[in-house]
Amino acid sequence: MEELRGQLLVASSDLVDPNFLRSVVLIVQHGPDGALGLVLNRRTSATLKQVWQQVGESSCDRDDPLYLGGPVSGPLMAVHTNSALSEVEVAEGLFFTASADGLRQLATSVEADVRFFVGHAGWGPGQLESEIEQGSWLRDLADVDTAFSPPDDLWLRVTRRIVGTTLISTLNIKHVPPDPNLN
Repeated sequence: MEELRGQLLVASSDLVDPNFLRSVVLIVQHGPDGALGLVLNRRTSATLKQVWQQVGESSCDRDDPLYLGGPVSGPLMAVHTNSALSEVEVAEGLFFTASADGLRQLATSVEADVRFFVGHAGWGPGQLESEIEQGSWLRDLADVDTAFSPPDDLWLRVTRRIVGTTLISTLNIKHVPPDPNLN
């Protein structure tokens, strides 16, 4: 199977695992050893500033919401647009960082778009590929706008985009007006 890094996994309506129900997952790493992703639409009630006071040694200038990246516990991680602090380029202009120094710099900067996560989604070798073949996940390419868009209706918006693109391709439709109601 092709490399999945930089793709969005969108839980199909058949996926009833409560950890992933109506979730949109950004795949950060994928290879023969498995995959790591971050759920983009699970905002917690905590803020980075609240958590940073407990774990950080430096100041934190961001009061951003903290996101639950998935059911696997792990360190604080971030997806952001600051290429200088990148550990992995996930998609064009979209970067991943989990290093303490990188996170510290992101927590004190308000210049880049950033989303902070606790926990992540993880799959062992072949597990994600099997779930995709079974139809548990729809796929779409990740981009900066989607990664930082409001999480409340993200699953519905991305699902509609995937379904619309699939229908247009399947039906070989050559032109779709911006507002089909005007057709």
